[in-house]
Amino acid sequence: QVQLVQSGGGEVQPGGSLRLSCKASGFTFSSKGMKWYRQVPGKEREFVATISAHEDFVRVADSVKGRFSISRDNLQSTVYLQMNSLNPEDPSTYSCGVWGDAEHWGQGTQVTVSS
Repeated sequence: QVQLVQSGGGEVQPGGSLRLSCKASGFTFSSKGMKWYRQVPGKEREFVATISAHEDFVRVADSVKGRFSISRDNLQSTVYLQMNSLNPEDPSTYSCGVWGDAEHWGQGTQVTVSS
């Protein structure tokens, strides 16, 4: 079965950086696009970034463009979200998923920005 196990996250000061990882199993990772979304309580899940199976297509939300980047390692079946210049609008629970799959998500990782 599809499993997505996240790591990383935590608390940083404004302007700080974090990297989230999402290790996948249970499907052919190298043939699937992957995505990151984030959600704060009471709001809808918000798109953050997506990357195609062979990294030929990458899209990042306007709200994080220039600060966040998505990458993947198909040999490690892992997708990453590098978050730089974190600001007070970024705190959220970040979750990874498989593009086109609304059912399976990582367990969620809390990101906090505080001074």
